[in-house]
Parts: sequence; structure tokens; C-alpha cells
Amino acid sequence: MADKNKLGKRICKYREQMGLSQEQLSINSGLSIESIREYEEGIAYPPIGSLIRLARALGQRVGTFTDDQFTPDPIVVRKDERVEEASSHGDKGNYEYFPLGSGKTDRHMEPMFIRVGESEEHELSAHEGEEFIVVVTGKIQFIYGKEERILLPGDSAYYNSVVPHYVGAVDGPAEIYAVLYTPM
Repeated sequence: MADKNKLGKRICKYREQMGLSQEQLSINSGLSIESIREYEEGIAYPPIGSLIRLARALGQRVGTFTDDQFTPDPIVVRKDERVEEASSHGDKGNYEYFPLGSGKTDRHMEPMFIRVGESEEHELSAHEGEEFIVVVTGKIQFIYGKEERILLPGDSAYYNSVVPHYVGAVDGPAEIYAVLYTPM
């Protein structure tokens, strides 16, 4: 599993390079000061929506916080070689993230395989950009603005992520592929 401290140290590094306090980053990103502290201290790993908001507030792409080295094109990730980069459990959702583009330092999209567990919380996320998801297994509750749908294996959704949205498992765990695009 990913090192939460690595990501937290990178968030802190870019925040300090910009001369921002944790309070200022909280205001700029729209995240609570408590969340910023938990992320920087490695106590919690941000859900993807929060990571996107942090990246935008710090003028970075999401991969800046997770990539360790450059890999020349093409990037091929075999199914049995996927490495979990992060997990988000509890009050921040119930997700396990497996990045599929790590090493491509000039990428404009964030492709991921995500295992989604059921969660009591249905916290909506909103951030600049677009998202595309495809359900692989299980059932996904997809909330987009005031609309709510159940997505089944093979179903997909492509949407503007500035609209508040939620993606969560229903009746047991689910798996999805997701591609996120966030303009710089």
C-alpha cells in the first residue's frame, strides 16, 4: 500500500514553496484545516476529489503527488502487477486506488482502477475537470447534481466534475476504471 507520509510530505513541500499556511491552503482548496493537517501528517489519504482540489490550489497536477520516477512511453500496467497507491476509509469514503499512468510525467489525465466499498457517508465532491468511469464489477450508486442512478457492470458515465457528484458501491463492493482530467 502507498506511503501516506510520502504524499503528505509532498503536499507540505509545495504549500511551503508557495509560502502558504495550512489555513491559506484550506481556504484556497475548500478543504477543512483538519483535513489538510491529517493529509500532511500522513494520518489520512485524501479521496481523489480532495487530491484534485489540493493539486489545483498548489498549481500542480495530481500525479505530482504520487509519481516517483519517469517511465518512457508506452506505460503498460499488467492486471496482476497493479500496485495500490492509496486507500481512503472511514469518514473520507471507502476506496482503494490503483493508478494506471504512474511514471508518465507529461500526462494530462489520471487513469485509475478503483475498488469501491460501501460507505455510510455520501459526501459529494466537486472540482474542475471531467471524469469518465466504467463499472467492472458490482453496483455503483452515481449521484450527479440532483440526479441519482445505479450503474451496473459495463455501464459508464462521463461527466463534468464541477457539478457535485458521488460514486459509491451498493450491496457490496464494486470495481471501476476511472479517467480524470483536470485542467492546469
